[in-house]
Amino acid sequence: MISKRKKFEIPHRHQLIQQFDLLRVLVARSLKMQYKRSVFGIMWSLLNPLVMLLVFTFLFKLVLNLNIPRYSSFAFSGLLVWNWFQMSLLQSASAITGSRELIRQPGFPAAILPVVTVTTNLVHFLLALPVLALLLLTGEVKLSLMLLELPFLIALQFLLTLSLAYLIATTNVTFRDMQHLMGVFLTVMFYLTPVFYDASTVPAQYLPLYRLNPMTHLVEAYRSVLIQGTSPDWLSLMMIGMIAVSLLVFSYKNFMRVNYRFVEEL
Repeated sequence: MISKRKKFEIPHRHQLIQQFDLLRVLVARSLKMQYKRSVFGIMWSLLNPLVMLLVFTFLFKLVLNLNIPRYSSFAFSGLLVWNWFQMSLLQSASAITGSRELIRQPGFPAAILPVVTVTTNLVHFLLALPVLALLLLTGEVKLSLMLLELPFLIALQFLLTLSLAYLIATTNVTFRDMQHLMGVFLTVMFYLTPVFYDASTVPAQYLPLYRLNPMTHLVEAYRSVLIQGTSPDWLSLMMIGMIAVSLLVFSYKNFMRVNYRFVEEL
């Protein structure tokens, strides 16, 4: 019987440096594995949002005109935010189950694997930002000092996504249907998040329920900063931040409480 691991303790400075170096190595490894023997390499990460942008532009600007100004920038910004969230959660389901060789190494910090998943998709998000900037400039959007608030939005989304990633990674070890359920759940959530349409078109009677979705507030906040040049609704974002931090503490502690059993389950 494998004994339980020690309770979580705040790492010392040299431990933090070691974990940061390990995170950097694992993220680089993940990116290399994803695009191994690929001609265009990491540029493929832009293919999905660009193709979806073309489809949305055709459908909702030419076929069913939604009358949204600067629609290309509007849709692409929503797609980038959503893709980071979606891909992180989908891949977090296999963060543990797909890393048997690492989990079985004595002393390996399994808790870093969900962080690697979310950070890898953050890299994809950041690499796509110059394309979004080009769309904004060609769409006659004037970039403002509100861009200084963008790192805070990115940090908030990182915390929220990571808190959910820990829960999903932990659950999928013993309940392998989790990865399939996440596919269904995220498909539904995609249409309940204002990625390709404006949230203001949602009927008033459904808005209280609709706005329980934290990604609605995040997508709108990104658009406020990037497209409208205005400050987002920080009251709503602060509430999401408190929920994200609380959920992260809970999901991380739960992960550390059961991770001694991962080797047995894999």
